[in-house]
Amino acid sequence: MPHPYNGAMFLDVAQLSIRYPERGYPAVDGVTLSLRAGEMGVLIGPSGCGKTTLLRAVAGLERASAGEIRLAQTLVSGDKVHIAPQERRIGMVFQDYALFPHLSVFDNVGFGLHKLPRLDSDKRVREVLSLVGLVSSAQRYPHELSGGQQQRVALARALAPKPQLLLLDEPFSNLDVELRERLALEVRGILKEAKTTALFVTHDQMEAFAIGDVIGVMSEGQLQQWDDAYTLYHRPNTRFVAEFIGHGVFAPATIKESNNQVVVQTPMGDLVDIAECPLPSAFVSGECDVLLRADDIVHDDDAPVKAEIIRKSFRGSEFLYTLRLKTGESVMAHVPSHHDHKVGEWIGIRAEVAHVVTFKRASVYPMRD
Repeated sequence: MPHPYNGAMFLDVAQLSIRYPERGYPAVDGVTLSLRAGEMGVLIGPSGCGKTTLLRAVAGLERASAGEIRLAQTLVSGDKVHIAPQERRIGMVFQDYALFPHLSVFDNVGFGLHKLPRLDSDKRVREVLSLVGLVSSAQRYPHELSGGQQQRVALARALAPKPQLLLLDEPFSNLDVELRERLALEVRGILKEAKTTALFVTHDQMEAFAIGDVIGVMSEGQLQQWDDAYTLYHRPNTRFVAEFIGHGVFAPATIKESNNQVVVQTPMGDLVDIAECPLPSAFVSGECDVLLRADDIVHDDDAPVKAEIIRKSFRGSEFLYTLRLKTGESVMAHVPSHHDHKVGEWIGIRAEVAHVVTFKRASVYPMRD
């Protein structure tokens, strides 16, 4: 059965701002974003950027200073409007799970269903336990479960009342790194099967990429970009997004037009595949910075450009090399791990940049770890 809101925006946040009198700056500043029914959105950014405050505003736990929030096309927050959290039909999953230690898994999941007749409540608990793969653990207690299982119990409990929106605040932060991405993919599968619209907060990029249909990068209360992972990585709108997402560095470049062809001159040579690159007139004298991702730089012993390996990080199937060119600029490169070169060694590299991304030139180019 198709979702009744397919094609329409299910969550709409418009020009939302949240200010606290004791602060001289807004915690959330003019944020606009939307989710379709069944979509999974993720908010990511450094600590203190406003992502959790925004999530709490959607839940109704924070009052907006300006802007609107609509759920299923109903205004829940706006000028002189603030619908109470319990009336928004929103489920929440927190990083500490908040399970009741004295209740079984079955009773934890059914805790929010006390208004239903017992038979209906028990049926719904069995349904969501089946959805999260914990039917066999129904009579166990939280302390008898692994961290990943406890997280799935918390998810089942949030899904049991059939919320119209599910909010998750750093739900995997207490788990080890290897478990996070696997559980993120499991949770995505569960929520997709349940046709649940969800908004996550996380600080982990790989977690965000594993979960999100659309991802928002926040900085200092502002939403820098709201897009799918591929677009964030390859076509960042701002310098902050370019630096925050993935591995890469900025190198000085000059955009020039010659014989009706635009080229970007870089320390790695000229880049010519520049269909989306601005014209030279976009920058003073055409001078700009070009974003060079680690996967834009290819190890090639026959390449005329040479670089010294100044750092290397083993990633299993590949190394992440940090390299310094003879001209002093640094770049990063993913290199298959059977190319095991030593720090201090010089290797040949060339640029293969499918998406040329440029920004206003900076005066300083920091080394990246």
